[in-house]
Amino acid sequence: MAIHLTKRLSVFANILALVLFMPGIALAAPVQLPTTSGVIFAQTTKTASYSTSSEINLTPLQSQQLQAVRQRRNREIEVVLNTSQRVQLTHNLRAGKNINQALETLNLQPEQRELVKAIVQFTNLKMKVVSSRYSLKLQTN
Repeated sequence: MAIHLTKRLSVFANILALVLFMPGIALAAPVQLPTTSGVIFAQTTKTASYSTSSEINLTPLQSQQLQAVRQRRNREIEVVLNTSQRVQLTHNLRAGKNINQALETLNLQPEQRELVKAIVQFTNLKMKVVSSRYSLKLQTN
């Protein structure tokens, strides 16, 4: 058990170091998914700490940066899921659920659940970086 905790902590520490020391990662251009992929993800989600880009008047570049972060999250989650889980996720998203609701209904193994949780936390950090850049620009203007 201690080995798993150590691995998770080291992965989280590496992710945090990447976010802090390499801000260019959050600005990466989105990569197009192959059209043969059967998974469709929602492009925007609302959480308590984030508003959609149209509500806070982000520039097109900042909106694109947030979209790239979300698309990366979606690809990373897709890798964790098996085929039947991807199909169920697609069905849930098409039924109108957001990504968090759709993931909750899946029967994830404990390791999958931990990986998805880490992916979501990392995505939230990246989104905070993009949002904080926006708020810093507003304060300086």
